[in-house]
Amino acid sequence: MERKDHIDLLGGTALLLLSLMLGLNQVMIKVVNDGMQPVFSAGMRSVLAFVLVLAYALWRKKRLTIRDGSLVAGIVTGILFALEFISLFLALDYTTVTRVSIFFYSMPIWMTLGAHFWIKGERITTRKAIGLALAMAGVVWAFSDRGTGGGSLLGDVMCTIAAMCWAGIGLIARVTKMNRSTPEMQLLYQLSVSALILMPLAFLLQGQIGPVIRDLQMWHLAVFAVMVVGVVAIGFLVWFWILSIYPSSEMASYAFLSPVFGVIFGWLLLDEVISLTIIGALVLVSAGIVLINRKPKARAG
Repeated sequence: MERKDHIDLLGGTALLLLSLMLGLNQVMIKVVNDGMQPVFSAGMRSVLAFVLVLAYALWRKKRLTIRDGSLVAGIVTGILFALEFISLFLALDYTTVTRVSIFFYSMPIWMTLGAHFWIKGERITTRKAIGLALAMAGVVWAFSDRGTGGGSLLGDVMCTIAAMCWAGIGLIARVTKMNRSTPEMQLLYQLSVSALILMPLAFLLQGQIGPVIRDLQMWHLAVFAVMVVGVVAIGFLVWFWILSIYPSSEMASYAFLSPVFGVIFGWLLLDEVISLTIIGALVLVSAGIVLINRKPKARAG
């Protein structure tokens, strides 16, 4: 399909469904944690998603190589990817989906701060500074809410670490030779390296976080399959399809939807408490994300 200069009905629907799936992802992780140890679950997700993405890349004859100078950066992003999902999956043992949706999707804060120092032309403008202030205020406000909602400080901190790792992956992909790699190769780096770290780590940590299999039921496996195929494989492909056709400046306007959906699903499916603090923090973080990502329109003439 040819590139378009605005988000049409098809693109908007795809972005809406993708944001909905990402918001639902935290619920699925928390549910699967009841059946499988979090680190083991994260490792198995990387293993299976690697197979699916590799099969797709070979079928579509995508360029897959480590000889373009991207190997070191690819390994580093794989390590960050592993740390991101160790932190995220374990966090959902300690805190709620509604809180995770705020802290994990604070990623644009850390991405913007890093880009200010490491990416030419990505300086923090007045608009971005206001967005950062709003989003950071929302994160601090959510941190301050220790009395309601079933969250823990450890879980909140781990979610924030996961968000920082996510931002780090994005920055490395932009400022190193990894930007020479196809999107499929970038994801394969992350999936393969993380699988090599997570799988043995899951068995090594059994004494600290429990056996790799908890109370595994068939419905846990069904949810896990949706997570692997729907979120990691299909979600990835849809995201890069959208990137290839629609302007990124307009896509950014949808960035706030994932945390909103996450809070809604946590309340709707897991009966989690949504306090006034969570609502206020969500509003601030969402408004900040919109301001951070929004591109100023070019002046006519």
